[in-house]
Amino acid sequence: MVRARFLLTFLLFAGLAAGQAGEPAVSSVPVATSQPTSNHASDVKAAVDAYLAKMPPAQRARSDAYFEGGYWLLLWNFLAIVLVMWVLLRFRWSARMRNFAVRLTPWRPLQTALYWIQFILAVSVATFPLDVYQDYFREHRYHLLNQTFGPWMHDQMVALAVSVVLGALFIVPLFALIRRLGKSWWVWGATLMIAFNALVSLIAPVYIAPLFNKYTTLKDEQIKEPILSMARANGIPATDVYEFDASRQSDRVSANVSGFAGTLRISLNDNLLKRCTLPEIETTMGHEMGHYVLNHIYKGLVMYGVLIVIGFAFLDWGIHFSLARWGEKWDVRAITDVAVLPLALIVFSLYFFLVTPVTNTITRTMEYEADMYGLNTAQQPDAEANVDLLLGEYRKLDPGVLEEFVFFDHPSGRTRITAAMRWKAEHPEAARADEMARPLFAGK
Repeated sequence: MVRARFLLTFLLFAGLAAGQAGEPAVSSVPVATSQPTSNHASDVKAAVDAYLAKMPPAQRARSDAYFEGGYWLLLWNFLAIVLVMWVLLRFRWSARMRNFAVRLTPWRPLQTALYWIQFILAVSVATFPLDVYQDYFREHRYHLLNQTFGPWMHDQMVALAVSVVLGALFIVPLFALIRRLGKSWWVWGATLMIAFNALVSLIAPVYIAPLFNKYTTLKDEQIKEPILSMARANGIPATDVYEFDASRQSDRVSANVSGFAGTLRISLNDNLLKRCTLPEIETTMGHEMGHYVLNHIYKGLVMYGVLIVIGFAFLDWGIHFSLARWGEKWDVRAITDVAVLPLALIVFSLYFFLVTPVTNTITRTMEYEADMYGLNTAQQPDAEANVDLLLGEYRKLDPGVLEEFVFFDHPSGRTRITAAMRWKAEHPEAARADEMARPLFAGK
């Protein structure tokens, strides 16, 4: 079921429901009442080391083991998809699904949609054991999931339903383009995917996210008003703040400023409200507002769009190369045949597997920019460092340089805390105000 999201990662480049999955932690990192101070840039490293030392060694070892295990899961997920796609082609199951759709209706768009439904259901069933291991049992093993099997399975079924509908809305026009445009299909196919990603970004906050969590208007004025004040000061046209119940899945703290135009929403989860002080909430929201003000959604569409265009060119070459050699054996007639979809997933998956460091770098760079924006907006460096430690409950805090470059789609804990302590060293007046503000909500 989670594999449905994995498939859409390649078909739509962004797992649409994946943003709702929980990445929690067992317990809060102890918060010291006196913060490590850094009055000069030369003290930054000592301040960072002092923060990193606040996480208990056993908890840090567990976090490192969990995150490093994810490196292998990248490979196993890729190999699982390739294996399942190969089986569908080798034993002509993809061709049989196409033939079944043709027997049901003579209308080609409906044939494509019927094939897609069979396809995603078959792949979800085939990969379900791996899904259960990595997204249920493994998460529980590391104490990173609050759900029992029933509610967890419900979320997977919802994700599958979303994948069925959105996938059909993408696959049907894609194959219509392929059949109509011939050799130039890949250019317009890439354009379609980029446009579809923009559409999903528009509708997700209002129509998709609420399928997984309950969104309500934030009632606490002591938290709501400072957030709205920050939004107004930064030119964000939001009139309300929403809270969602992520604690039903995990203990992970998170927030977002999502959507655009009429679907813009400022949201934060109940874990952030329960586990963090007001300064920590403000610095988190400053980060999220940075994504909006810095136009990261548009920049992301452009940068990922370049990768998608290159990927579609690679896809066109890979499909033609493979069909010339094995198409008859698989009973896949041409690139216009919907039964070619498993082959397309193999080629596209290979491409995005290989460019993982590139996609991670794009995202990580924008996250770091948002970190700096949040520091300058909220001016709460110690609060920022404490939030970074909370994120370190499921992300490795101190990786090597190459490790961070290849595997991290966000800056590491050390990188983020270093930025906070460096900012603090260069803004001593703001740093003192930050320390004075913390006790106000220390017991929240």
